[in-house]
Amino acid sequence: MVRFLSLSSGSNGNCYYFADDTTAFLIDIGIGARTIKKRLAEHELSIDSIDAIFVTHDHFDHIKSLGTFTERYQKPVYLTRTLEKALRHNFCTAGKLKGCVRFLEEDQETILSPTLRITPFVVPHDATQTVGYHFVFSGERFTVMTDLGEVTDAAVSYASRADHLVVESNYDVDMLMTGSYPPELKRRILMQHGHLSNEQTSSLLRRAAHEGLRDVYLCHLSANNNTPRIAFEAAQKTLGSIGSRASLHCLPRSGASDLFTF
Repeated sequence: MVRFLSLSSGSNGNCYYFADDTTAFLIDIGIGARTIKKRLAEHELSIDSIDAIFVTHDHFDHIKSLGTFTERYQKPVYLTRTLEKALRHNFCTAGKLKGCVRFLEEDQETILSPTLRITPFVVPHDATQTVGYHFVFSGERFTVMTDLGEVTDAAVSYASRADHLVVESNYDVDMLMTGSYPPELKRRILMQHGHLSNEQTSSLLRRAAHEGLRDVYLCHLSANNNTPRIAFEAAQKTLGSIGSRASLHCLPRSGASDLFTF
């Protein structure tokens, strides 16, 4: 059995927990260790059981507590060489990952345990480098893409292999354009290395959905330029139009989700 728990999903902090009966890991640590421990404990899960951490990119809301967590718990940190180089000089992580770094190669599958095989792939976003992860875990296939500015062929390819897809649905275009953000920030969000709109997420689903897709989890929703209802309805309309039976979920921005099991 595989367990999935979103511990936080949004610009306030991102952290995702996955586990089977032998292996547990986090993708990103953008929230504090105490919060992680508390939210895991609410589901009778232990922070001590975590075996590894995977990093998507070097923005603050994804690595805020990576350095302090690693210093305290001494867990292996898996990331690309490009990201490791950037994190050497990041104030969140500089000097704090010694002895814990493990390298992954882009678009190459790495076998990490008898039940876990994982592949990082590059997606467009305005960080030093941003990766999504495709992994096969106890026979379940996952693709996780938390931040990306446009729908690329690679993103569609990895999403189309997933039984369970975690994908950004950051903003509603009308809310963003009529909202209070300054023009420069609006341009950053809209550009090809910014974030995915609900419409772009729908276009990805339209291209990538397949008969084996069982779950779609919308993540990294904006607090100011989106709502769970708007994001859900946009994705639901698209899935319905192509006859997909995938279950659809919006992950909470500032709290833990339900515990999902497969």
